Amino acid sequence: MTRNSIFKGADGRNYAAVFALVASLFLLWGVAHSILDVLNKHFQDTLVISKARSALVQTMVYGGYFLMALPAGRVIRRWGYRAGIVAGLLLYGAGALMFIPGERMMSFPFFLLCLFVIGCGLTFLETSANPYVTILGDKRSAARRLNLAQALNGLGWMVGPLLGGLFILSGDGQEGGNMTLPYAVIGCVVITLGLVFSRLNLPSPATSPRTADGDEGDAAGTSIWRIGTFRYGVVALLLYVAAQTGINSFFINYVLESDTTLSPSAAALMLSLGGMGLFMAGRLIGSFLLKAVAPARLMLICATGATACMALTVMLHGTAGIAALCLTYAFESVMFPTIFSMSLTDITGSKTGTASSYLVMSIVGGAVAPIFMGMLGEDKMANGFLIPLLCFAAIAVYALSYKRLRRKR
Repeated sequence: MTRNSIFKGADGRNYAAVFALVASLFLLWGVAHSILDVLNKHFQDTLVISKARSALVQTMVYGGYFLMALPAGRVIRRWGYRAGIVAGLLLYGAGALMFIPGERMMSFPFFLLCLFVIGCGLTFLETSANPYVTILGDKRSAARRLNLAQALNGLGWMVGPLLGGLFILSGDGQEGGNMTLPYAVIGCVVITLGLVFSRLNLPSPATSPRTADGDEGDAAGTSIWRIGTFRYGVVALLLYVAAQTGINSFFINYVLESDTTLSPSAAALMLSLGGMGLFMAGRLIGSFLLKAVAPARLMLICATGATACMALTVMLHGTAGIAALCLTYAFESVMFPTIFSMSLTDITGSKTGTASSYLVMSIVGGAVAPIFMGMLGEDKMANGFLIPLLCFAAIAVYALSYKRLRRKR
């Protein structure tokens, strides 16, 4: 097996360069998501709102996924992956630049509007880039490619809290924060990239020789919802995003309650270098392990480990609880790309784009879980982590049932 064999398509072409370009987008939406976790705490302090209300930050972004995933899929099917990527970058950039007047207004509803626009942009990006990466080579190595691209996403998850801790939660977190600078820089970078992608000609490789003949017709005649690996994969992905978003949203709150000597900016740094550092390392290691370990088996191990870590987070206090919470990031790191690729395993031909749209819609789980976690954890944040515990346990059941679902297929 050659070094770049995972990027060699059925047509014999090597798509390593195209993969590297598209993978850079994963970093950008990692930053967009992880900086929300800093905004949660910032809005609680500066606007004096409850934990449950601050969770509307995630609701608006992930709600955008639910509303825009199918329209994004239609745009991609009609005009191609490049159109979806360009539309996503421009919307993302516009929402980020809206933070410049937003900080002068200091209106929570206006900030939610900014975040909704960003969420719509991220929907286009993820609906385009996730399935596109899976077809840039042999289908058997799709999970490896997606995990590799998502490693850059993990780097973005590290950068977001780092920027937020330095600029938004500067000082004591209640005054002196600056939201304008990081979002202005992000907006300019993203819009510039949108203009660059508008000039590129992205290839559309054939995923396998079968796609060119009878496979399209078979896919067109079978509802994707009758395919168990996909149907339950949508549920598993929804639960994963619910768990991940909830953990990220209240990481800072949990740390500050567990160690009252820490400042909000120190907790944000811990999220960046501790939690997100393990998250990125986990994705890199996961991409390597998938060469030897079946995706479903790796998912079962990771989901079981994450469930155990969440149980310890709820039961323990102080440094031990924080350590268990950070370790969760290593276990959950491979879940999104692995579930995504596992869900598409039995989807072929023209149905891949539609299936990808529904998978991206399932990200709406991130809009709901933080609200309930905020309500459960209003008095004691540890109680809120019961929700991701249940989510990880359900994902373990999906991984355990995966072989049986494939045999049925």
